[in-house]
Amino acid sequence: MAKQLMKGNEAVVRGAILAGCRAFFGYPITPASEIAEAAALLMPEVGGVFIQAESEVAAINMLFGAASGGIRAMTASSSPGISLMQEGISYAAGAELPMVIVDIMRGGPGLGNIAPEQGDYYQVVKGGGHGNYKVIVLAPNSVQEMCDLTYLAFDLAEKYRNPVYVLADGFIGQMIEPVEFPEPKIPKIDKSWCVDGTAETRNNLITSIYLAPEDLEKHNLKLKEKYERIKREEVRYEDYKTEDAELILVGYGIVSRILKSVVDIMRSEGYKVGLLRPITLFPFPEKKIRELAQTAQIFLVVELSTGQMVDDVKLALDGMRPVKFYGRCGGMVPSAEEIIEQVKTIFVEIEKEIEHQK
Repeated sequence: MAKQLMKGNEAVVRGAILAGCRAFFGYPITPASEIAEAAALLMPEVGGVFIQAESEVAAINMLFGAASGGIRAMTASSSPGISLMQEGISYAAGAELPMVIVDIMRGGPGLGNIAPEQGDYYQVVKGGGHGNYKVIVLAPNSVQEMCDLTYLAFDLAEKYRNPVYVLADGFIGQMIEPVEFPEPKIPKIDKSWCVDGTAETRNNLITSIYLAPEDLEKHNLKLKEKYERIKREEVRYEDYKTEDAELILVGYGIVSRILKSVVDIMRSEGYKVGLLRPITLFPFPEKKIRELAQTAQIFLVVELSTGQMVDDVKLALDGMRPVKFYGRCGGMVPSAEEIIEQVKTIFVEIEKEIEHQK
């Protein structure tokens, strides 16, 4: 297929369909509404199902039912809508159901506004719902990756029988860029565990309830083992000009694109700056961050929030190197110039420290 210009939100749906997704359940909400709109148009064209649920609570439970039947299915929403889905996502993780959830983040807390933000990091990466569960979280930074990472999300969801998020700020969802599409696939879905109304699956049970404490503990430990496997095998990141970097910038989504420009500008002025962009927010690239700390002196985390991912960077480093933070929130997006100012200030501090040690 030839490249096409489209919004990130539409690229999500096209990537899903090419991955074999045939069911979408959702409720429109800005800045994610184009996902539901595209799904309503395109799903019926490939023999799929689109249902606009009466609420986000209904949508996630419809998705629970479709996933139980072994169907590649998805939903999409934005921050307040994702909040309403949390109980159902916890149930799905407990029942080990493969599904894809797209969150196009907007300003918060509460109703907030419809401008881009990254304030859902805690909610999505750290669980959001109740219990000991984790979800795989993919963070695209382009319209192409909105397609590609959604395409990947369905394979990961089935490989681990686990919910997978595609987490993007409203900027990435709304921007328009050319997209080159992957090959369509007809997935071979293992239906040995699902319930699809056939005699073969009659005795299967989809549940997350284990009333005996010893049974629930056993189930939780089984899930924990799965999450540890995900941490070993599915870490994804992009590192840019980090080989000799004295300062490492860390950011995801639209922020990472601004940071790449900052690296290029700073390098042209003689500053040794590099970029680490986490593509998986869970599993987080902890090992890579520690590797970079062998040569880098300091890290600067930039987010569209008051500081959330920065905690994971600090945990990964465990005091090995100092971590600075710069954030904008409420829908404000930092310019390259203001980040450059922060970087130069940090380098002045480093030089003063070196002089002090002498």
